[in-house]
Amino acid sequence: MYENTFPNKRFKKTLRFLQKHVSTTEKILDLGVPNPLSKLMQEQGYKVSNTKGEDLDKNFFSVQHSDASVVTAFEIFEHLLAPLNVLSEIKSDKLVASIPLRLWFSKAYQSKTDPWDRHYHEFEDWQFNWLLEKSGWEIQDAMKWTHPVKKIGIRPLLRTFTPRYYMVYATRKASE
Repeated sequence: MYENTFPNKRFKKTLRFLQKHVSTTEKILDLGVPNPLSKLMQEQGYKVSNTKGEDLDKNFFSVQHSDASVVTAFEIFEHLLAPLNVLSEIKSDKLVASIPLRLWFSKAYQSKTDPWDRHYHEFEDWQFNWLLEKSGWEIQDAMKWTHPVKKIGIRPLLRTFTPRYYMVYATRKASE
């Protein structure tokens, strides 16, 4: 189906995790513009719509007015200055989200060519868990995985056993 290369390894793991928790009968709002992963989700039978490229730090219209029962957010929250805000505004009852984890041996990602493609946050798992809890979500399942690269050196060696990605399935907490 997919080779074990980037981003195919990530996509394969993401699809398996999604299939474990979300039925193809449920509508999904995927945060972010249409992309190769949202296209793969559709090819697997999911009903996926995407946000329109709006600034999710300030504009919550898509999440507030969606009739989707599930929101997916794959490598989106690290690009936002204030992910708490959009997480709090989601009306759906289910969330499947992934983030790149902070690596102690590597600086946060920043594109050399695109001034908007940068990570304002690279979370540790406990920080992301806390963010979800504070914004009204309860984690039901989680997984981490590594991202080895075919290079020689100390950092490539560390990437073979240091988790790089973290994914969660969460449900909206009951009102307190």
